[in-house]
Amino acid sequence: MLRRLNAPLSEEAERINREYARRERELPSDLYVLRRPENFYFHSETARACIELLNDAGCFPLTHKRILDVGCGAGMWPLEFVQWGASPALLAGVDLDQSRLEVASSRLPEADFVQSDAASLPWPDAHFDLVSQFTVFSSILDPEVRGLVAREMFRVVRPGGLILWFDFLVNNPCNPAVRGVPAGEVNTLFPTCQASGRKVLLAPPLARRIAPLSWLMLQFFGSLTILRTHYAAALRRPL
Repeated sequence: MLRRLNAPLSEEAERINREYARRERELPSDLYVLRRPENFYFHSETARACIELLNDAGCFPLTHKRILDVGCGAGMWPLEFVQWGASPALLAGVDLDQSRLEVASSRLPEADFVQSDAASLPWPDAHFDLVSQFTVFSSILDPEVRGLVAREMFRVVRPGGLILWFDFLVNNPCNPAVRGVPAGEVNTLFPTCQASGRKVLLAPPLARRIAPLSWLMLQFFGSLTILRTHYAAALRRPL
């Protein structure tokens, strides 16, 4: 199910929408497909880190969990959550881009997908057991909007529930439309949450060069913490 809200978007949300459109026009359509070895590496390592964090937090498998994915796009991670035990009928997602949400809704018609600004989520307080975000905050350049989205995520997760975080730690010098979120800033955005996190993923420029050559080399360099550029964390809302 796809719902569309008519609330006006913030200036930052409008900027992000323009960036979506630019990338759609200018980037190759197969840039992020999983048949590319570097993309399979990014996806599998991200999934592994998230499963480990959820398991350590006592939240895996995701059976009977009510879950919201913020910035869900075409539904890649909600689909993954189904593989991790989640029920499609208990899944929800929010995104700015209508075309990607239509794809997500066609893949998971039982889920509740909403076109909306994540700074104003259309669900009641303490509604979800798990709220996730994958590289959403690095796309938000306005610190005030980052704070608003974080507060909304915190509001809709139940006491004792989890926020699953995955994002860039560092800036991308080739892409001024994104900005990294250091681990200290994550703690500032969710000051009362108990966080468990780790650095993950070999830096994408290196991974894209190495992946077509050797998976073993990719795993070796990816094991070096100093070369990792992303942060995965489980943040528990206090009771």
